[in-house]
Amino acid sequence: MKTRTEKDSLGEKQVPVKAYYGIQTCRAMENFPISGYRAHPRLIRAMGMVKKAAAMANRDLRLLDRRRAASIIRAADEVILGKLDDQFVVDVYQAGAGVSFHMNANEVIANRAIDLLGGRRGEYERCHPNDHVNCGQSTNDVFPTAMRLAAILLFEDVIAAASELERSLARKGKAFDHILKSGRTHMMDAAPIRLGQEFAAYATAMRRCGEELRHAQDVLREVGLGGSAVGTGMNTHPRYQRLAVDYLSKVSKQRLIATDDPRYTMQSNLAMTVASSALRNLGLELVRIANDLRLLASGPNTGLAEIVLPALQPGSSIMPGKVNPVLAELAAMVGFQSAGADAATALAAQAGQLELNVMMPAMAWNVLHAAEILKNTMRALARKCVDGITVNEARCNFYANATLSIAAALNPYVGYAAAAEIAKESVKTGRTVTEIARERGLLDETLLRTILDPRRTTEPVAPTMAFRKKK
Repeated sequence: MKTRTEKDSLGEKQVPVKAYYGIQTCRAMENFPISGYRAHPRLIRAMGMVKKAAAMANRDLRLLDRRRAASIIRAADEVILGKLDDQFVVDVYQAGAGVSFHMNANEVIANRAIDLLGGRRGEYERCHPNDHVNCGQSTNDVFPTAMRLAAILLFEDVIAAASELERSLARKGKAFDHILKSGRTHMMDAAPIRLGQEFAAYATAMRRCGEELRHAQDVLREVGLGGSAVGTGMNTHPRYQRLAVDYLSKVSKQRLIATDDPRYTMQSNLAMTVASSALRNLGLELVRIANDLRLLASGPNTGLAEIVLPALQPGSSIMPGKVNPVLAELAAMVGFQSAGADAATALAAQAGQLELNVMMPAMAWNVLHAAEILKNTMRALARKCVDGITVNEARCNFYANATLSIAAALNPYVGYAAAAEIAKESVKTGRTVTEIARERGLLDETLLRTILDPRRTTEPVAPTMAFRKKK
C-alpha cells in the first residue's frame, strides 16, 4: 500500500496515500480495535452539518477566507450525503469525549477540501484539520452538538415507525371490535372484553410512546455549539455561537436553540438521558405487547389460540409443522436491548467531572443503536406480523361465555357475596354462571339475560332498576 508521511505533536506516521483520514485517525485505529462497530450514519451526517455550519459562520465573520471556506463547505456536503462514509473508520468505543471521531471528521473534510483546492492529500497548509476545519471549535462543544442532532434526526424515523405500528394495531382494533372474549387479570379469567379493545389499547400505547419521543426531541434541541473548550467560548467570535446555530438549523432543517449557558450543555447530558429513557420506555411497551401477542396466539391446540400470527418460517429443527411467533420474539429481544442501552447511557451520563463528560461516545452509540433497532423492529412487526393477524372467533366467543368473572355483572343486583357464591359453584361444577344464576332464581329471566350478556359488560352501562326477585 502506498503511503504518505504525516506529522502531529507526537511524531510522524505513515497514512495510506488515498485515505481522506489522517494521522490522528490512524492512531485511533491502532489504539481502539475494540468492537468493529463504526459510527452510526446519522452521527456522521450530523457531524458534517456541524462542520458546514461552522465554516459558514466563520466565513461570514471573515475568520476563514471565502475560497477555503467554500471547499470546506463542499467537503462537508459530501459527508452529509454519505459519500465519504467509508473514511469514518474509528471504533465507536474510543478516546473520551469523542476526540478520535471528531478528528476523523476534521481530517476527512480537510483532505477532501484539499482535493477541491487542487492539492494533494496531506498538504495541510492549504486546509488544516485543526486550524481551518476546526476553526473556533472544540470536541467539547462539537461532539455533544452532533450527537444531539443525530438523535433528533433519527428519532424522526423512529416516530414514523411507531406511527406505522400504531396504525396497524388500530386497524386490527376496528376489524376485531365485534369479537367478544374473556379478559384476563393476574393471568386468570376476568370480565369479558372485546378483542378490538385490546388491540386499540396497544395502538394507544404506541401513540403515547411517539409523544414521548417528540418531547425528547424538544429537549435535545438546546445545543452548546460555540462553547469551545470549557463552555466559555474561548477563541470564538462574539457572534459566532448564534450565527453557527442559526446556520445549523437551516442545514439540518431542524429547529435548534443556542443555549444561554454553554457550561450546562457541556457538563450535563440530561438531554441524552431523556432521549434514552424515551427509547427504553418504547422498548418496554414493545416487550409487553409482543408478549401479549405470543400468549393470545399460544397453541394452537394447548394454548389460548385466540389469534393466529402469520407463519413466517418453520419453528423447529426436530418438531415437524411447528411454527413460532418469531416477530413477537424478536420485538421482545430488541426491547431488552433498548433497556440495556439505556442503562449504559445512564451510567455514562452521571460519569462527568467538572467541565466535561468524557463518556459521550458511549451515549451516542447506545442511543443511536437503540433507536435504529427499535425503528427497524416496529416496521417489521407491523408489516410482517400485525397486518397478517387473523382471529379464532369461535374460541374467543367460548371464553367470553365461559369466564366466571362475568358474575361481577350480578353485583349491583344480588350483591358481591351472592355473586361470589355463584362463581364458586361455577368453578366447582363446571357449569356456567348464567345456568347457576337462573337455577337459583335470584333475578327475572329477561333481566338475567340482559345483565349477563358479555357484550353489555364491555362498555359502561348504568345498572337498570327495572328488576324484581322471582317469587
